[in-house]
Amino acid sequence: MSSSASKSSSKTLSVQAIVFSEILLAVLALLFSLLFSVPDPGQSRPDWYSYGTSMFEAVAFFTAAMLCFRNWNSPQIVSGRRVWLGIGLGMLFYGIGTILFTFWETYLGREAAVSPGDFFFVPTYIFLSWGMIMAFADRRLNLDLWQWAIVGLIAAISIAFATWLTLATNAKLPTQSLLGEPAIAQTAPAQTAPAQIAPAQIAPTKPAPRATTAPAPKPSPVINATPAAPKPTAAPTESKQEQPAEESAPAWVVLIETQLEPLKPFLDYFYVLADVFILIIATTLLLAFWGGRFSQSWRMIAAAAFSLYIADMWFKYATTQLENYQSGALVEIFWTFSGVLFGIGAALEFDLSRSRRSSSRRRA
Repeated sequence: MSSSASKSSSKTLSVQAIVFSEILLAVLALLFSLLFSVPDPGQSRPDWYSYGTSMFEAVAFFTAAMLCFRNWNSPQIVSGRRVWLGIGLGMLFYGIGTILFTFWETYLGREAAVSPGDFFFVPTYIFLSWGMIMAFADRRLNLDLWQWAIVGLIAAISIAFATWLTLATNAKLPTQSLLGEPAIAQTAPAQTAPAQIAPAQIAPTKPAPRATTAPAPKPSPVINATPAAPKPTAAPTESKQEQPAEESAPAWVVLIETQLEPLKPFLDYFYVLADVFILIIATTLLLAFWGGRFSQSWRMIAAAAFSLYIADMWFKYATTQLENYQSGALVEIFWTFSGVLFGIGAALEFDLSRSRRSSSRRRA
């Protein structure tokens, strides 16, 4: 009795430790975004912030992938091993795609329409859809009328929003500071202030050259004109020298971007349709397992799919409707939440499956 109790307690502690670590990761990511997602006026988000958010996302998705592969490797999983194989592959590909996207956008400083990370984001949605479909492929869906009504309502709302987002005009809208203010909106007030202060600063600085050059020539108005002449000429020369440095990129990077750019229309429609499809499947699975012992894990999976939908729809809206949008807004924290919730769902499924097998052996 004592040995069985100790084993069950150790299992419970292990699941509690996994859930606690996942929640801690989500809280740390949220605090990191709340503290540093809004940059100082006149400045953009630093690179270390982009690396930090990508690190939280990668850790969340790679951890979820390991937990899903553990379920796939266990023959005791009730919902089916293929379910967690598909979800685990989706988490793995999404983590790799996040790393490649960060490398392309932050390290290389490119704003490409299609990046190499999309080659891993696309399989993510394919494997996620396949894994969730396998959850009820061999079962009958006995949903009540009100449950089908909820599925239809969520499907209608998600499809309507995705359609509006896809067919929306390209009108650029300013963002609020909470959601991530674009660089132009932040630097606009900073540029007007120096323009008003500049004349006041020039007046006290003009007598300084007079004190040094006044003994030889008397015409002071000529001296006032000469210092003003080089100032406007120096500013454009610096800006002209900075532009080629910013636009310089390796030849292979430019070649890849030009080769992948024609895929943008296809990927735009694919991501929107895939998000809607995964959200509908997750809602159906949640209602199918409603009230059962395994509803806890599928509640987490449904919440993870909903978080993924929110983050993807926001990124789609921000990159198409907002001017000079810089990734890293607070809403993008839902990507990390999605990976965390997938991991918690996998851990709960593993624990419930093992507890069910142990209870059945005791009855036998």
